[in-house]
This record gives sequence, structure tokens and C-alpha cells, in this order.
Amino acid sequence: MLSLNKVFISGNLTRDPEVRYLSSGQAVADLRLASNRRYKTQQGEDKEEVCYINVSAWGRQAETCGQYLSKGSPVFVEGRLRYEEWEKDGQKNSRISITAERVQFMGSPRSGGEYSDAPESRSESRDPADSGGRPTASSSMGGDAGDDDDLPF
Repeated sequence: MLSLNKVFISGNLTRDPEVRYLSSGQAVADLRLASNRRYKTQQGEDKEEVCYINVSAWGRQAETCGQYLSKGSPVFVEGRLRYEEWEKDGQKNSRISITAERVQFMGSPRSGGEYSDAPESRSESRDPADSGGRPTASSSMGGDAGDDDDLPF
């Protein structure tokens, strides 16, 4: 039987990432993501619904998320769904969350190491002549790559 568990979602963080370390020393970042869907009703009324989802990033990626992301940061997450069940005070609880395989920063770097989604800080040019003869490359964080020395990982 074929089984596939793959998720792609984009949105903005609703709070700063919470990074913690397991007893093994491995980093885990807990992210809370809001993804908006805009649509028109049959009556032509504009509506918006928001889906909130918990995302867990692991290892070096978790540390990078904690260092460079903050509340409001736009991100694209590729990962898998995880179903969790627990009992608290005699009541059964459950939730679906995402275990990130990749977190892509969608904003551009601003001072202080955080990322912004401001359009004026993004470079849209793909013409080598516009970048001093050097082709413009997009890094995994959504900004211009420039020198590899500028990358945080």
C-alpha cells in the first residue's frame, strides 16, 4: 500500500521561535505558523480564514530559526504531518502538527540578523548586469546569496 506524508505550507510566525535543547544536546525549535486563505463567497463577499499550525524544526535548522526568525517572519515549510495524542486531567487531547524537513526564510535580511518581508528590501533582478556582473542567486532564506560567507549556515 502506498503511503505519502508530505506537507508544504507558507505563512507568518505568530510568535518568536522557542528553541530548547534535549538531554542529548539536540536543538528543537517550536514555531507557530498562521496561514491565511482569502476567497469570495457566492454572494461576492470577501472572506478570510486563518489556519494556525505548530511546526517543529530540529538540529542546526532549529538553531538557525531561533537566531534569524521572529514574530511576523514569513516562512515556507516543507515537512510531514504528525498526529499526537495525550491525556491531561482525565481528558483525551489530540492535535496535528508538522515536523519540518526544511524551513525556508521568505523575507530579506535586515539589520540585527532578522528577516523582513518588506518588498523594498528584496532584489527582483536576475540580470547579471544589474548586480555588478555577478549573477543574482536566491539563497534558501529568500534573500540574495551574495558571498557564501554571508550565509548563516
